[in-house]
Amino acid sequence: MSNDSDNSLAGKAALAAGAAIGSAAIAAALLFVKRRSDRKKTEAPPKTNTAPHFPSETD
Repeated sequence: MSNDSDNSLAGKAALAAGAAIGSAAIAAALLFVKRRSDRKKTEAPPKTNTAPHFPSETD
């Protein structure tokens, strides 16, 4: 192994791009979880403890 460190502009740009992509992925995951939990709270209708009404069948 060498002790050379990559101080070039391309190396710094690659590091910055990797950090930006990682940050965007984390932000997207957090937004997805928040949206999913918000949906879960609003989708469930209130419970009435009665069976649903179905019209009688006619033959």
